[in-house]
Parts: sequence; C-alpha cells; structure tokens
Amino acid sequence: MPRRVIIMGAAGRDFHNFNVTYRQDPSYRVVAFTATQIPDIEGRTYPPELAGELYPAGIPIEPEDRLEELVRREQVDLVVFAYSDVSHEYVMHRASRALAAGADFALLGPKATMLQAPCPVVAVCATRTGAGKSQTTRRVAQILKDLGKRVVVVRHPMPYGDLARQAVQRFATYGDLDEHGCTIEEREEYEPHLDRGSVVYAGVDYGAILERARQEADVLLWDGGNNDLPFYRPDLHVVVVDPHRAGHELRYHPGEANLRMADVVVINKVDSAPPDGVTTVRRNVREANPRARVVEAASPISLDVPETLKGKRVLVVEDGPTLTHGEMPYGAGVILARRLEARELVDPRPYAVGSIREAYARYPHIGPLLPAMGYGVRQVEELEQTINATPADLVLVATPIDLRRLVKMNKPAARVRYELQETGELTLSDILKELLAGLPAG
Repeated sequence: MPRRVIIMGAAGRDFHNFNVTYRQDPSYRVVAFTATQIPDIEGRTYPPELAGELYPAGIPIEPEDRLEELVRREQVDLVVFAYSDVSHEYVMHRASRALAAGADFALLGPKATMLQAPCPVVAVCATRTGAGKSQTTRRVAQILKDLGKRVVVVRHPMPYGDLARQAVQRFATYGDLDEHGCTIEEREEYEPHLDRGSVVYAGVDYGAILERARQEADVLLWDGGNNDLPFYRPDLHVVVVDPHRAGHELRYHPGEANLRMADVVVINKVDSAPPDGVTTVRRNVREANPRARVVEAASPISLDVPETLKGKRVLVVEDGPTLTHGEMPYGAGVILARRLEARELVDPRPYAVGSIREAYARYPHIGPLLPAMGYGVRQVEELEQTINATPADLVLVATPIDLRRLVKMNKPAARVRYELQETGELTLSDILKELLAGLPAG
C-alpha cells in the first residue's frame, strides 16, 4: 500500500515538492494539500492536468486548521511541511500537531527538490521576507547583462489563480501581467524586472518552466520568494540578510538553511540599521557559514518629490508580505517619512475595512502604516477604500510598484524608491566576473 501523505503549504513550495518528489511515485499517495498565509487559496483543487495520471481527480487543497481531522480521516502516514518564512518554533508546533494526530513529519531538502539546469544558475535568496532580495536580484541581473549575458529571471511561485492556466507563465510586458490577472503581490515582483528589460518566468510546474526559460538564456537568475530555498541547483547562491531583524537569520525556516548553504552573503541596509544589529549579523554570518564571501550594502531611499513630506500628515503604504508574515513593524516608507520630517504618521487601522482589517488583527505587530495587500480584486478594492478613508495630507507609496496605477486615490501621493548599493571593497560585480570566468566555454 502506498504511504498516504499530506503536504502543508501556501501555494508555492508545496506544489513544487509534489511535482518533483511525489507526482510519479506510486509508493506515495498525496491525499491533500493544506494552505495558509495567503488569503482565499484553500478550497481549490490541484488540477488533474498538473497532478498527473496517478491523480485523475486532482488533489484537494484544504485549510491548515483542519490538519488533525484530515490526518485521522484519510489515515495519513506522513505530513510534509512545505512553506517558508516561519520561525523554527512555528515549524515544530506543526510537527507536534502531526505527530499527535498519528502521522510522521518531514521536511524535504535541496537534494530531493532542486532541479539541475543545463545552463548556469545564479540564485538570490534571503533569510527573511523584506531583507532586500528583490533589489539584489535586479542588481545581479544588471551586472550579468553588462557582462554581455542573456539573463532570464525565474521567480519563486505565486500561483493564486487558475493553477492549470498558471502552469508556465512568461512575462515580458505589462500586457502579459494583465493577461494573467496578476495580483499586486505578483506585480511587485515582476514589474521592476520588466522595467529593466528582463523576461520573467513563473508558475506552478518548474520543470516545464526550466525547459522554456533555458531556450532564451545564457544565465538563469533564480529570484527567490520569502526565505525559501532555490528550486534550481545554483552555481552561485547569494543570500541576503537584514540587520533590522538581527538574529532572525538563525531563527527562521528555511532562512537559516539558506544562510548555511550560501556562497555569498549580502548584509543589506547597513545605512539604516542599528549599528549593534549590523554587528550581530556579521558575527552570526561568520559563525554559521565561515566559507561564505560577505558583501555589505546600503539600501538608499529616495522620493520623487522630497519636499512634499515636511510638515505633512502622511499615510505610509508598505509592501504587504514584508509587514505580515515578514514581521517587520516598519519599512522604507516609515524611515523616509521620519527622515524628511513628516508631521505625523496617520494611523489607518481605525479606517481599515474587510480583509485589511483582518490583517491587522492577525498581525498585531504592524504599527501605524498600511500593508499593501492585494491578493485579489476584492482585497484591492478594500485597500483602496482604506486609503481613501484615512485622513492624511499625502499617501507615501513605499511598495515595489507604483500603486497609483492600480488604486484610485483621493489624495496626493508620492513614490519611494530603493536600490542596492554595495559599500565595501568586495562587490557582486567582482564575484560574478569570477563565476563567469570559471565556467566552461559555451
């Protein structure tokens, strides 16, 4: 009899683990996925056309809070944990629930889940959401292009819609984003690459994505999500750490694994983080992975019209995942508002509606600022309502994309920008030149 399996996930790593480890193995039978972190992703089915011939009816996706019931009802032998950016304690609480219900508990590692690409792969990952991974990825892409390489970005999955239609997605224009009905969270990751002329692939089936992407790339650039491990085996593994959350690099899964695997560690935000935080991160990196090469970097913050903040009552809108499961109580917008002498950070919480209000209840560490939640049309509408109901002089848009294109605001807005800027002697350019020089010709 095949071992009966539940995969715990959040619409990303869980599907990948199934595709590469269980889909064609008759000695296992995956009876369900469970889902959390992302609103409204449960209640769907992993479709038969992706699940394969062993699963003609597909696989149900259930809420995680039903785990014990599912283990007992489906006589589950094994629960596989497959999502990211959670504390080690959090993972073990889920393990305890699985064990108490009668199942084994497992984590699948790189050997079982990384695919081998036929071309060089540079992976950019992080130890926490919001560490600065995306700006580091953009910096790496530009360096590789300047070195004459065709770069294709492959982004960690965010399949929140029709899974069968999202199996393989290619984005080269804003029109492609519209065609695929991309959420705000997806646009935040894809648009900055498109703005710089990079093609982006994403989706559900990363084996099929690899076959497509390799055809137009000299180098594949893995743009990791949350603090997850790469899906492709990297020739160079770059991991970003955040001294604003010093110590988290050793306390979160699978961020600590990323740190210990890294070839290069980027200590970001040294210009704005507390000095003792930078010192702590330096020490932890040195002790956890003494072989890694360390690049220190600033994340300079700018505003399109700096004088607009002084003396103003400002509503700051920050990147949603960074504030929610990334656990940051503030971001670049708050730092800049204080630096440019805003009179007040207006608290949007009394004016929040629907799922935005629910996000504040679920993540009480978020202070007087607004997470840019936009996982669907309804949530974007609720974000717009919250912005327009909040009595501020100015909206400070500190998200990776310009929300003004997606949300109609009834008050003036200004845009925050931030990019990676290496500050030490060792640079990413030096390291990438060495990498390319050491690769076989052709």
